Amino acid sequence: MAVRIKRVAVLGAGVMGSAIAAHLANAGIPSFLLDIVPLELSEEDRRKGLTRESPSFRNRLAARGLETALKASPPGFFSPKEASLITIGNIEDHLGWLAQADWIVEAVAERPEIKQALFAKVEVNRKPGSFVSSNTSGIPILALAEGRSQEFRQHFLGTHFFNPPRYMKLLELIPGPETLPEVMQAMAEFGERALGKGIVFAKDTPNFIANRIGTFGLFTVMRIMIEGDYSVEEVDRLTGPAIGRPKTATLRTADLVGLDTVAHIASNIAQGLSDDAERSAYAVPPFLQELVKRGWLGEKAGQGFYKRVKGSEGSEILALDYKAMEYRPQRKVSIPSLDATQGIEDAAERLRALAYADDRAGRFVWHALRDTLLYAAHRVPEIADDIVSVDRAMKWGFGWELGPFEIWDALGVERTSKRMEQEGKTLPPLVTKLLGSGDASFYREEAGRLYSFDLATSKKVEIQERPEIILLPALHERERVVARNAGASLVDLGDGVACLEFHSKSNAIGPDIVQMTRTSLELCAERFDALVIGNQGKHFCVGANLMALLFEAQDENWDEIDLMVRAFQHASMGIKLFEKPVVAAPFAMTLGGGCEVCLHTAKIRAAAETYIGLPEVGVGLIPAGGGCKEMLLRSMEGIPAEVEVDLLPFFRHAFETIAFGKVSTSAKDAQRLGYLRPTDRFVMNQDRLLYEAKQTALAMVADGYAAARPKDDITVLGERAIAAVETQLYNMKSGGYISDHDELIARKLASILAGGRVTPGTMVTEQYLLDLEREAFLSLCGERKSQERMQHMLATGKPLRN
Repeated sequence: MAVRIKRVAVLGAGVMGSAIAAHLANAGIPSFLLDIVPLELSEEDRRKGLTRESPSFRNRLAARGLETALKASPPGFFSPKEASLITIGNIEDHLGWLAQADWIVEAVAERPEIKQALFAKVEVNRKPGSFVSSNTSGIPILALAEGRSQEFRQHFLGTHFFNPPRYMKLLELIPGPETLPEVMQAMAEFGERALGKGIVFAKDTPNFIANRIGTFGLFTVMRIMIEGDYSVEEVDRLTGPAIGRPKTATLRTADLVGLDTVAHIASNIAQGLSDDAERSAYAVPPFLQELVKRGWLGEKAGQGFYKRVKGSEGSEILALDYKAMEYRPQRKVSIPSLDATQGIEDAAERLRALAYADDRAGRFVWHALRDTLLYAAHRVPEIADDIVSVDRAMKWGFGWELGPFEIWDALGVERTSKRMEQEGKTLPPLVTKLLGSGDASFYREEAGRLYSFDLATSKKVEIQERPEIILLPALHERERVVARNAGASLVDLGDGVACLEFHSKSNAIGPDIVQMTRTSLELCAERFDALVIGNQGKHFCVGANLMALLFEAQDENWDEIDLMVRAFQHASMGIKLFEKPVVAAPFAMTLGGGCEVCLHTAKIRAAAETYIGLPEVGVGLIPAGGGCKEMLLRSMEGIPAEVEVDLLPFFRHAFETIAFGKVSTSAKDAQRLGYLRPTDRFVMNQDRLLYEAKQTALAMVADGYAAARPKDDITVLGERAIAAVETQLYNMKSGGYISDHDELIARKLASILAGGRVTPGTMVTEQYLLDLEREAFLSLCGERKSQERMQHMLATGKPLRN
């Protein structure tokens, strides 16, 4: 089906509707955002002289929804400017606009009769062939399309976004019985490529996949909490990162969702189930009913399982004693097996350690996992035809590191099954078929290819690879690694392109990565046409190895630090001046040295969610891998060679960006800050990032790439710029806004960007600026206050202001 979605209509401007419109705008797709006309004029409307016919009155709810999206935290828009792509209106006056929309998505109240009445109006106004969907979280798709024409039903489906749509990867697509396969495929391609979503096809069953299993898991945890007399704090310690779940764990997540919403979802699931035993698992416990009755609904009410209170020494978060229905100070949770997992990085290993521990933590984790794993296995093929969809739904929708069937494998299917049977549990047909086939795991990896167990055939089937998704671990398995050390590898991506992959802890830059960078350039010069710098860790790079630097500074090994900085600068310039194109593929946190690596590449192809910046000032230092130099050069790039302009504003932009440690909130924002050029592009779906970076590199080769030359004609402002900064620093220090140490760092940064105390208009080289960076960096490493900032960052993960 040759369908291109150029414009969307979003019906319902509540939290989800406005957030969906915002994310469409992030993707560059204009939309109409419509809501109902308010019932009556407010006092404010009357003061403004509005009438019931005034557009400001009639569009008030849509306008309020757009305003909510603009004020959302975390931000729903990449940039506030994207809001201009949204046109607000109302359902009474502007349904005619639907004829312009290629996709109409409904996000009104979760009441079937309201949705059905709206779809009757949509059918009259839509153009034939346009897609229509509901963002319902659980109402049957079949029921919502009742009374509509066959053509409507053929183009109708469920599109269940998870909140907030910008950040949550999962998009469940649910077909109706008559939905055309090509409609499902077209929506999947659009959702994946344009919106950056992970697509899972769900069946039209109560609350689909993720909410069905996630809600069961939540209510299972609450039941075990009550039966085992566990505290709120214990539950969240035991169901958070320790078992591969988000930091918000279980009860904090429930607070964020809203306890009334949690209860409503559970009731909705229960109503749609025919099995009494399963329905009882979703019974809302009395204490949760009481919380809802009291209005203690979680974050939106200021209290739920937790309550934030203000005291004389700042705010404090109290925990709920659900037996007494009172709040009390949080208690530290310390259980031997739980404490022992803190040093274990691998999620599967942590799970095994906890689930099989014979103590209070082990019993809780085992029972919570046991019941959830059994439930998930019983739901295949009811909610999805394959285990991969279930695992992806839980990872993408609920932030689990491992999906249910990956957890089965991590714990050992045979071992867990035997224990479950000993405890009187009935194994699901899926598990008995797996074990009966002589297999002992749901997944198997062979030669870089992944296989999953298929219930229908009782065999392993290959999970089909897609050329636009490059998986580096698979290339490692296929012996495509050209060179490797402890911190980085050079991997052959095929078609003459290699990838420099960081894989140190947190991808922090140390000697291994610097050495592999030099090795990669040498090998690429001989054997490849282009180089991509990218990886598939949690973050692209969190910066330099701060721990190693602090140790050297404390031991006063100044010559060693000097060599480290020189080596990094040499590697950065090697990237910049390389004879063949080098493309960076940053994503997530790309800080400090990671940012400097990107700044020296010929082009950047970033993930949309890239948080890039130079925050070294926060640890008492300045960028020394060429970051200062590159930001100065980028600030002046757009100035025509023959045009005389005042360079001070350009100097200020570079200075303030670095001095304030500005980090982008998206790749779009990175273009505003200057970390990305206007010609650098970003990709909405991070899974496609390496492929797109590779294609960018190949295009540069085809265009006849010309290597950059070292600059020897950089105009600096010298004494003039330094004087301007010194005046600003004097005012800030006099006002108590900065400390002596802040002033020292700022002076050194200004001196670098100004080219030192030289005559304004002096021409300098790149190497000259690099030398200034290195000298300033070394001097700051010797400052006690800088070392204190480094120690504080390592201990807390947060910058310290002196």
